[in-house]
Parts: sequence; C-alpha cells; structure tokens
Amino acid sequence: MFSLSRFSALPGAMLVSLVNTQLRDHFADLADLCRYHDIQASELEAKLAEDGFVYQAELRQFREA
Repeated sequence: MFSLSRFSALPGAMLVSLVNTQLRDHFADLADLCRYHDIQASELEAKLAEDGFVYQAELRQFREA
C-alpha cells in the first residue's frame, strides 16, 4: 500500500485519487486511514481543501466542493 506519510508533497489530484482508493479498498473511514498512516486528518483535509476537495463522511471519500 502506498504510504501517505509525505502526502503534503503530492499534487492534489494525485493525492485525492490515492486517498479515495485507500478509503474504498482498505479503511472504514478517514480516522482509520489517518491512524494507519500516522497522519493528522485535519492536515490532510486542509491540503485537499486547497485543491477544492472536501471529505464527505457519508460517502467515505473526498469530492470536489
């Protein structure tokens, strides 16, 4: 599985694809994904928000705002 430990260096489009794939295939929710990768959900959400993506908990994925 691709590590998200250096997610801030990735372009938004690539990051959202990786995160959504991992959420779909391996994790129950964003908190579970962040625990596994030892990253802060608030930092990941802020990084993706810069590129116009917001987390939709009911869908378990990031979508364009």
